Amino acid sequence: MSDLPICRSIRHREEVSAAPMASVTLGYDERMLRRKRLQTDDGFAIFVDLSETVSLSAGDCFLLADGRLVEVRAAPEAVLKITGRLPRLAWHIGNRHTPCEILADHLLIREDHVLEAMLRHLGAGIERVVAPFSPEGGAYGHGRTMGHDHGHGHALGHGHAHDHDH
Repeated sequence: MSDLPICRSIRHREEVSAAPMASVTLGYDERMLRRKRLQTDDGFAIFVDLSETVSLSAGDCFLLADGRLVEVRAAPEAVLKITGRLPRLAWHIGNRHTPCEILADHLLIREDHVLEAMLRHLGAGIERVVAPFSPEGGAYGHGRTMGHDHGHGHALGHGHAHDHDH
């Protein structure tokens, strides 16, 4: 892979002023990466080798060693388009640590039959669609909501109690 153009850093969309030379379309899960060979939408291969795992958003760019930029695009995915009382529905989705894209008149989540049934029970309108999925980033400036960052073995002095959905 050493002969491929290499990327060791990212430029977030608000930092990009130059036009990208290419784009790469990735699904939500694929946009969390550290080290990977990627192929641009026009067939050009690059090698991403970052110092740590990053969560990429649509519009972010890979900065290649030679200064060229490759833009990240969000791939269309199977999602649920949710309408109804959005603040209440968003609260229930967030309470389950589920990635959610919040738009003015609807929410998007990945297809999940359990959440779909719960949301219908709460009065949501739900439509299955295929669309780019770019959920909100996690709290405190982190790119993803990962839930709790501890295991299920609760040692002495754990500090708080809560239920785990299994």
